[in-house]
Amino acid sequence: MHVQEWLETVPAVAVYALVGIVIGLESLGIPLPGEIILVSSALLASQHGDIDPVILGACATAGAIIGDSIGYAIGRKGGRPLLAWLGGKFPRHFSEAHIATAERSFQKWGMWAVFFGRFVALLRIFAGPLAGVLHMPYWKFLTANVLGGILWAGGTTAVIYYVGIVAESWLKRFSWLGLVLAVLIGLTSMLVLKRKAKKTAAATAPAPATVGD
Repeated sequence: MHVQEWLETVPAVAVYALVGIVIGLESLGIPLPGEIILVSSALLASQHGDIDPVILGACATAGAIIGDSIGYAIGRKGGRPLLAWLGGKFPRHFSEAHIATAERSFQKWGMWAVFFGRFVALLRIFAGPLAGVLHMPYWKFLTANVLGGILWAGGTTAVIYYVGIVAESWLKRFSWLGLVLAVLIGLTSMLVLKRKAKKTAAATAPAPATVGD
């Protein structure tokens, strides 16, 4: 929630750039909240017309593909010493256990690990560098990288954007229903009170005097 409030204070161009850069750095192998930034930005786009969801999705997709490609190149050149260095810098994310889990996924699934890894926070950070370290053929990596980047970044943007629009319309509808309901309750209460007041007045009114009193 704080992320979205902060994003509301910056211009649309800065939001596009921020989404692309953060997702690119995360895909490169630096642990950053790329998914949180993307979801918050897409939700913001559904509420403010200044942010174009198509441009937002394109920036997110470009950041994901480019970041993963740079991570692949770095991993291919740095090899396993790079993973050891990352483990020292980011022990929470690049621990030996996490690296072993990611490596088993790559050995089992190959290029599909790159594709589906885009949707898993841990593998999203590992995918590019680890594919390079394991010398995955670049054409396989690039195919999985592009398809996964488009589906994850573009799909997430589209889903969150339309969910935000539907949610906003429902909230507006409920607000109108609430207003109508409040008015109806108020009118009903007034009618009931008036009826009770009439009955009370009739019950307490003195009886009419009879002839001869």
